[in-house]
Amino acid sequence: MGWLAMDRVKVADAAGLMAGYGLDAWLGDPRRFHPVAGFGTLAQALERRLYRDDRRAGAAYTLIAVGTPAALGIAAALATRRRPVARFVVTAAAAWTVLGGRTLRAEGAAMSRHLRGGDLPAARRRLNHLCGRDPEQLDEAELARATVESVAENTSDAVVAPLTWGAVAGVPGLLAYRAANTLDAMVGHRSARYARFGTPAARLDDLLNLAPARLTALLTVAAAPQVRGRRAEALRVWRRDRNDHPSPNAGQCESAMAGALGVRLGGRNIYFGRTETRPYLGDGPRPDFRHIARAARLSGTVGVASAVLAAATALARPRRRAKR
Repeated sequence: MGWLAMDRVKVADAAGLMAGYGLDAWLGDPRRFHPVAGFGTLAQALERRLYRDDRRAGAAYTLIAVGTPAALGIAAALATRRRPVARFVVTAAAAWTVLGGRTLRAEGAAMSRHLRGGDLPAARRRLNHLCGRDPEQLDEAELARATVESVAENTSDAVVAPLTWGAVAGVPGLLAYRAANTLDAMVGHRSARYARFGTPAARLDDLLNLAPARLTALLTVAAAPQVRGRRAEALRVWRRDRNDHPSPNAGQCESAMAGALGVRLGGRNIYFGRTETRPYLGDGPRPDFRHIARAARLSGTVGVASAVLAAATALARPRRRAKR
């Protein structure tokens, strides 16, 4: 009977991941009282108390900020280990909370509309919903490139990675991953304030995304025909260019996207107060609004595939004998 209960829990986890993905695809992010936004507010308050310009303070901050949601997830998993229905509800709610696929595709669609209509001021205002580049310095082609690159990277960050960790570690994995990824967005970027304090958060996010980023790239290659791309070309570009990006993970996703769309990504990125010049990824023209729409469609296909894989992985987790 103990094994039967564990099997039911695995089914509940798998079904919960699929339901959470479905809720995100249907409803998107909550417009008000989003739990991730609440976490960000608490993380900012914690930063004000712990901040010092050194890595030890950053490590303590990361441990507390990521460990607390993980502990809440463990408590929820333990409380529902013999209650499959409750486990399904908790897993579905957690997955819906941490996923962001619909919002990502909606932002891409909005940018595509603005650029198609030639409304550069609206497109520039919209860019900060996707990335941290200085939009006032970008023309139409650079706005399109920034959007395609953001869609590619965030397909992993907002969809594939949380589903992967949810499949491996259940609710604790979902919550811990989203906390780590949110911290990286808050303090993991290069700046005078966070050069040392933000390093532990950035390194943790890199570690947690190693496998999901590569899975995202492989799924992107496999799905290339959905956007009139060729798998062989996408695979060639990915294998050639994936390690040219300064990020160990973003280059995986962006190079595969570049190959699938037949465009060239990379180049000079202008942020507020600094400029980075990155190697080119892919061959072909610079992207335009039409490529944004194709990138969003490809992101959706990858998301569906990753949800199915996550559910299958949850079902295949090793069975542990329940304590009597």
